[in-house]
Amino acid sequence: MTTARLASDIRPVGVRLYFLPVKMRVPLKFGHEVVTEVTCARACLTVEDREGHRAEGWGETPLSVGWVWPGELPYADRHEALLQCTTRLAEAWANFDVWGHPLEVGHAFLRSRLPELIEAFRGQSPTFEALPHLAALVCCSAFDIALHDAFGVLHETDIYTTYNARFMSKDLSAYLEPAAGSMVRFEGIYPENYLAAAPPQQLSAWHLVGGLDPIRPAELTGDEPDDGVPVLLEEWIATDGLTCLKIKLRGNDAAWDYARMVDIGCIAIKGGAAWLSADFNCTVEDPCYVIEILDRLRDEHPRIYGMILYVEQPFPYDLEAHRIDVHAVAARKPLFMDESAHDWELVRLGRTLGWNGVALKTCKTQTGALLSLCWARAHGMALMVQDLTNPMLAQVAHVRLAAHAQTIMGVETNAMQFYPAASEAEARIHPGIYRRRHGQVDLGTLQGPGFGHCQEAVGRDLPAPAFAID
Repeated sequence: MTTARLASDIRPVGVRLYFLPVKMRVPLKFGHEVVTEVTCARACLTVEDREGHRAEGWGETPLSVGWVWPGELPYADRHEALLQCTTRLAEAWANFDVWGHPLEVGHAFLRSRLPELIEAFRGQSPTFEALPHLAALVCCSAFDIALHDAFGVLHETDIYTTYNARFMSKDLSAYLEPAAGSMVRFEGIYPENYLAAAPPQQLSAWHLVGGLDPIRPAELTGDEPDDGVPVLLEEWIATDGLTCLKIKLRGNDAAWDYARMVDIGCIAIKGGAAWLSADFNCTVEDPCYVIEILDRLRDEHPRIYGMILYVEQPFPYDLEAHRIDVHAVAARKPLFMDESAHDWELVRLGRTLGWNGVALKTCKTQTGALLSLCWARAHGMALMVQDLTNPMLAQVAHVRLAAHAQTIMGVETNAMQFYPAASEAEARIHPGIYRRRHGQVDLGTLQGPGFGHCQEAVGRDLPAPAFAID
């Protein structure tokens, strides 16, 4: 079948890559690992249309080592591998001679070029041999986000106005397959059909209560930062007017997890927060672990149980290797895939195992997030947009996706907890997305072409590019 050529089609022709190191004000625990810093990959991608007109777009993602690549290898080795992977992907993107809408170009890169590059990387060193697919996706995402941004900038329109037949030569049937036996059809359907027609400008903000966060004055050690930003949960609730709290649990210590849910639930009730979610850190292998905690909360603390809006990814990352039947958990509370949901095909597999929700992340690429969103919504699955502690430009695409995704409630956003100073330049232009007020973030300033970054107005000083092809 010959694909129609549209005048709006683009291809990548240049790239600049920057690495921006960020220190955390307080530590954050991912699984068994504690992190105190992160490197953000910021990409500027140049695209051109069929008449030679060019535009630049921007994308950014934290290369969150502990989240994308858990394991026994030294942190420094994994971090360096991610930097190298991202740099090599920059060259591949600049030379990816494929035309189309960003969803078409991005999908082609993810399906053809990225697997080839992963295999090439893995053959080059023992460290690269262990490179997870999730890590490669995160390294790739800054370029994919920049591709979508550049398309909107080139055509002087919000990128979310382009996910339709006017700008796309292929409908969703070119990318997605319905679940076996379902009545879903993707012919003649575009992402626009599953996105909010009138996205809200304010979103409820989910605050992350980390496993290391002190929640009582007696837990303070005196080493906490004295920077005018809250430390204790009660202070956060009062200062930001929080109504939604995501609770990081251990997943391998039921007594601690249960007590943590009760303690934070009581603080939430006292402070006026209404909703909780439980994140078991992907360390659970038996659904009974989660079921017993939920059932005990239901019986002993019914109000706290009723406040739990959903449960996030208790089980291991590799869904294909750990095909755990989770229907019994999902029957109690909505159960959201996160780390396991690399793409829509894994979402489809998860649905057969009982998962009934999907947590989207732009760090797995804008293209992949949109396709997972469409598949999930078509099959009646609930949606959430989860954070990777996104600062600076990474926050923009993140909250834009949440506004259009029609999530179960708002968006998780916690960069203001762990490195608020990192986003000072961007916050001068878009204050509402870097500060939570009345329990919400405000997207009202995100009104330019592309994602609405207003990068020139931000005026951040950048280091010399780690890689560049013009």
